[in-house]
Amino acid sequence: MSAILKDSTKVISIKQNFRYFNNSQDTLNTLYFNDWNNAYSSNTTALSKRFGEDFDRRLHLAKPHERGFTKITYIKDSANTNISWDRTVHADILKIELKKPLPPNQTVELNFRYLLRLPEAKFTGYGHRNDGGYYLKDWYLTPAVYDGEWHLYPNKGLEDLYTEVMDTRIDLTFPPNLYFASNFKYQNVSKFPQGQNVALSAIKRKNAVVILDKTKAFTTHITPYLQVTTDLDAVRYDEIAQGISINRINKYITDNLGQYPHGNLLVSSYEYKKNPLYGLNQLPSFIRPYDEQFQFEMAYLKTSLNSFLEETLFMDPRKERWVNDAIANYLTIKFVEEFYPDQKLIGKLANIWGVKGFHLAKMDFNEQYTLLQMLPSRSNIDQSLTTPNDSLIKFNQKIANRYKAGSGLAYLANYIGKERVDSTIIDFYNVHKLASRTNVSDFEAVLTACSDDDVSWFFNEYVKTRAKIDFKIKNLKKTEDSVTFTLKNKTGTNVPISLFGLKNDTVVAKYWFKDIDTSRTITLPRAGAEKLVLNYDQKIPEFNQRDNWKTLNGFFSSNKKLKFTFFKDTENPYYNQVFYVPIANFNIYDGLTPGLRLYNKPFLERPFTYDISPTYSFAEKTMVGRASLRYRKYHGKSGLYVSNYGVSGGTSHFQENSRFSTLTPFMSFAWRPEDLRSNKRQILTLRHRNVFRNIGENVLRNDDIDLDLENNPDYSVFNARYLNYNNNLINYRSGTIDFQHAAQFTKVSVELEYRRLFESNRQLNLRFFAGKFIRNKTNSDFFSFALDRPTDYMFDLNYLGRSESSGLTSQQIIIAEGGFKTQYEDQFGSDWIATLNGSINVWRWIELYGDVGFIADRGESAWFAYDSGVRLNLVTDYFELYLPVYSNKGWEIAQPEYEKSIRFIVTVSPKTLIGLFTRKWF
Repeated sequence: MSAILKDSTKVISIKQNFRYFNNSQDTLNTLYFNDWNNAYSSNTTALSKRFGEDFDRRLHLAKPHERGFTKITYIKDSANTNISWDRTVHADILKIELKKPLPPNQTVELNFRYLLRLPEAKFTGYGHRNDGGYYLKDWYLTPAVYDGEWHLYPNKGLEDLYTEVMDTRIDLTFPPNLYFASNFKYQNVSKFPQGQNVALSAIKRKNAVVILDKTKAFTTHITPYLQVTTDLDAVRYDEIAQGISINRINKYITDNLGQYPHGNLLVSSYEYKKNPLYGLNQLPSFIRPYDEQFQFEMAYLKTSLNSFLEETLFMDPRKERWVNDAIANYLTIKFVEEFYPDQKLIGKLANIWGVKGFHLAKMDFNEQYTLLQMLPSRSNIDQSLTTPNDSLIKFNQKIANRYKAGSGLAYLANYIGKERVDSTIIDFYNVHKLASRTNVSDFEAVLTACSDDDVSWFFNEYVKTRAKIDFKIKNLKKTEDSVTFTLKNKTGTNVPISLFGLKNDTVVAKYWFKDIDTSRTITLPRAGAEKLVLNYDQKIPEFNQRDNWKTLNGFFSSNKKLKFTFFKDTENPYYNQVFYVPIANFNIYDGLTPGLRLYNKPFLERPFTYDISPTYSFAEKTMVGRASLRYRKYHGKSGLYVSNYGVSGGTSHFQENSRFSTLTPFMSFAWRPEDLRSNKRQILTLRHRNVFRNIGENVLRNDDIDLDLENNPDYSVFNARYLNYNNNLINYRSGTIDFQHAAQFTKVSVELEYRRLFESNRQLNLRFFAGKFIRNKTNSDFFSFALDRPTDYMFDLNYLGRSESSGLTSQQIIIAEGGFKTQYEDQFGSDWIATLNGSINVWRWIELYGDVGFIADRGESAWFAYDSGVRLNLVTDYFELYLPVYSNKGWEIAQPEYEKSIRFIVTVSPKTLIGLFTRKWF
């Protein structure tokens, strides 16, 4: 291949001669080539859609000069005859129709001529950077894999290009004043007046990585074990020390895998940033808790292992990536055990006063693998290791499944012996490195052959399913010499489980039990043990460890002690944890309300949770607050996947010296599709809201007091609500049916919402709301439908000033019911309502909005309402401003005190705001 990079246009001109050898048993009439650079060419590619699924609109909103594309000039055969080609349904895969069939063990020569317009690196890290540098990976045309069927994988930004093993020569010309680095073999870079040139070569490699920097960042380290080119650096860890660390890790990798078959291993900071050590070390450098040596070595080890395996073990990275992940993370776990056995998860922070009392501070560094693996498992969004890479939710794809693979091998090593697993990995690597076809079955065969024990459970239960592991001890009986108990398998997952006997927290006995489908009664010698603990060393990624131990010292000593912990902590199975944290809320009637929140939910989900938040109202000089009890039951992966049951209550003020309290038993059920990446959900909520109100004398003296408030201060409403939505950045849809029944009324409403981000980057927002009273015996508008500011008699909406009709807080808008932005004096309807809200952007976050609708009172004709204006949609549903222009009131923008007509949406809930940033991960 001859490639010429022109800096001014960011275009690479390529002449590529390709000799394709048919090593299959079939005659081929069609060939497919990966053209991943073209994935950046439009809003409709798989890559762009993937960005949208992750709530990232950068590629969707990209300008033409920011995009990348491939322009094919021609494809010819050895006779210089044009060959027809086309793009498949995926814009980044080429379909080439051969002039004549290609039999097995025969060769065809193809000549390509094309231009690559490189994308900006801000999208995936690949392409041209703002600093003038380039990072090229998966950039030129490569053959798709055929092994009886074609594996055609579009670029989805997942680092999983699947291509054939090739022998490659590249003649690359690139701009002057750039420093060159590559994973391929090369001698010297020659310079000439207009640029530079380098010749690359590789035997049995997949794809050339080319890095061009404005500064010389890469250094080559030649060690007895491995030659490495790297730009990983540590500011406070000097170059000599870095060299010593690199030498040590190169020896470790060689000892545990084998000799690297290529001349040079590229270990780049670019690759590390794509797959970093997630956790505390990503904090700013001035608060990083790890020693520089440890941090540097872990970064280098993780990146070099991933690059080492990617360059030599050629498995299907979209469907079988877990094997490489398992080996890499297992060797990382083993490295920490050997060289940093005392390293804590939070490093130096574990020794700080006020922190060291946390269970998190006592956790070893390697315990993070089970902790982060359990995060999606406890939330019922975990996925099996055999799930294709592009079907994983982002957290599982980046973190949880990689860690599950590594901790799974560590679990297996703990069961059959580390030496067996270590030797298996070496054997597997040395037999299959550089083989063009390696499969999971090869790895399974080697593991099975090296073990005296049956390891089928590892593949059938741990790898292929998302089944939970959970055991408990029950029915304990003891004598002076022995102990008898029942070991119960709570989930039916047939895997081995370890049992430890402890005396003064010292292990005096260890046993393994297997093939326990349901339960088994076991008798063991007491051996001086004071406790029996399942999975004491926590090598097994068990779903629930809170019932893993039994004491042999009497009934009362079996009770877990209560432990109060500030803020939040990881789960400690040996205590009943209660977390507390100071809180402060605000509304204009209670003023500032500081208090204490008491709850039992650690970092991981648990079935039963309570949350009690008593606070003190300085304005009213009394206690207010809220509390809830909830039981959550997760079911299957899809269909009905979760149900919730509970009761909640709260008390606050809605006017001066006027209190409301609520008590609400509830249950809810949620459904989702098989594809966990889908944001489609269906939710049915049933609740019975009971409201109790105490009315202040000053409010009762008001001539405008609602009769319902004076005569019927307390009420109850049964509410059934069905929500069906698809939360997607590009195409958002939701529908809600709401039914309410109370002593004085029965009503039903429907709400439909639609948002569409078009390829022109124009976003349309539409919302329809309609409601009707089936019966209405009320004598005020307290329960009526509202055009712009509902009374919120269910106390669902987070109003800053719930009862205000003037002042800044009265201008707060929460899009509910009619959804109008203009405030009307006659805004209520005691019979029916139907409204349509719409907006469309004109430039970035500036939009035009309009609302139309009808609203009617009982026994009266409906009246038509409309308004329009400008919407500043800074963050949808979180921070917005509405500037009215024209409505039934006329030109509002020209009327006095216009600033009082401006409406705003603001979200101050930390939980809601955090969800804005975490939604792309889960």
